[in-house]
Amino acid sequence: MSEKRKQERRRFQAHESARMEALNGLPLAYFWQRWLGHWIDLVLVIVFWGPLEFLWRHFLIHQTNIDLKWDYHEPGNLLAMVFYWGLFNYFGNGRTPGKWIARTQIVSLTGERMGLWQSFERGLGYGAAVLEGGVGFAQYFWDRNRMCAQDRLAETSVVDVRKREVQPEEPSESLAESDGDPLPENCDREPDLPTPLN
Repeated sequence: MSEKRKQERRRFQAHESARMEALNGLPLAYFWQRWLGHWIDLVLVIVFWGPLEFLWRHFLIHQTNIDLKWDYHEPGNLLAMVFYWGLFNYFGNGRTPGKWIARTQIVSLTGERMGLWQSFERGLGYGAAVLEGGVGFAQYFWDRNRMCAQDRLAETSVVDVRKREVQPEEPSESLAESDGDPLPENCDREPDLPTPLN
């Protein structure tokens, strides 16, 4: 590695400023949208996890008395959640089935597309939000950009992707009267000129 490259690696690089500018002004998702998307995804995780856990215990571990339960202490439950959110976030670029139904999308604060590790990191971030006693989710209400613990951990945000009605701008009065052309010489009205500052 060259000496110049070594020196560059030891300096802070504000790499996301252009990305932040690109995201500036996007509508952020409402809490109800985020809540709805999360719970739909959680139900889908359980639907995917149940048969896989049963097959694992029956055919690979050879259990005869299979007791399936969903809680956050079972390794199979944790793996199912992390893989579900990680893979769907990565391949859907922030659109899990729950996020799609809620019309939201997770966007990366560092790049155009969510990276693989960033996607898994966000899935792990749900655990961080729960470990904080739910305060990680409540951060939505006091953060300026509506970021929860999982957003901070993975450097993401959640935006509202519903189509908004765009109302056409009405032309200004001066343009409406003159159709954008300069005023004719014989016009009674004076052109709108900026007034000098006193």
